Amino acid sequence: MRWLWYFIIYSFAGFLLEVAFARAIRHPKRDRKCLLLLPLCPVYGLGACLILWLAPMAQGPLRLALAGGLAATGAELAMGAFYRFALGVEFWDYAGMPGSLGGLVCPVFSLCWAALSLALVYVVHPSVAGLAALIPSWLGPPALIVLASDMLVSCAALRRTGSTEVLRWYAPR
Repeated sequence: MRWLWYFIIYSFAGFLLEVAFARAIRHPKRDRKCLLLLPLCPVYGLGACLILWLAPMAQGPLRLALAGGLAATGAELAMGAFYRFALGVEFWDYAGMPGSLGGLVCPVFSLCWAALSLALVYVVHPSVAGLAALIPSWLGPPALIVLASDMLVSCAALRRTGSTEVLRWYAPR
């Protein structure tokens, strides 16, 4: 169950990072969640879990940065393609960025993911692993059910409407 908790914790951290980034650049869309109920960005959870899975095989910081940047970029590409082609929505678009691949990934953010992978493995994850170890095992199945249910309902709503605005059910229109 520890990987479930890692996924949830890093998806939430990604949500917080997205909100901070949107506010820092004064983006008009400040709400950055990707699910209907839970404040999570699953692409960050997936990327972090891939980086953590690869970390033991990457010997040294340079290899870790390279492997982490590639893993996170791969997660971003896969999730972006899923959102675009399976659900008909886009949560990000790098089309205006140099070297963008279909607006789904770009070298500038791949470098950011490489740097963040070092921070993840060497600074953040030791504390997160300790925190996750404190979560009682009986909480795993209910958390998985809530997460899976929210993902399924969110995917259905996004596909039905073709708009990420459907996730902002609490905002006045």
